[in-house]
Amino acid sequence: HAKMWFKELNGGEIPSTESNLLAAAEGENYEWTDMYAEFAKVAEEEGFPTIAAKFRMVGEIEKHHEERYRKLLKNVEDKVVFSKDEDAIWICRNCGHIVVGKQAP
Repeated sequence: HAKMWFKELNGGEIPSTESNLLAAAEGENYEWTDMYAEFAKVAEEEGFPTIAAKFRMVGEIEKHHEERYRKLLKNVEDKVVFSKDEDAIWICRNCGHIVVGKQAP
């Protein structure tokens, strides 16, 4: 059902992988730069330093998520999702078959 709602939010279309990755990265950026920072500030002001620290820790996780999405986006744009400059380990997510090489089998 998620696919159905996603299409409703995007004029009946599912956006490109690039658009989705960029939107995800931008969402994560907002979360770590604004949202969780503000949550931490309010928690601190209201006398909840432990909760404020947890909000800051979650913000660091969201920063890592943004970095991962941007790296994936670059890989998609550069057409290197399934091709690397150096040998990589490629594992089939269906059967577990493992191949070492520069390109996925």
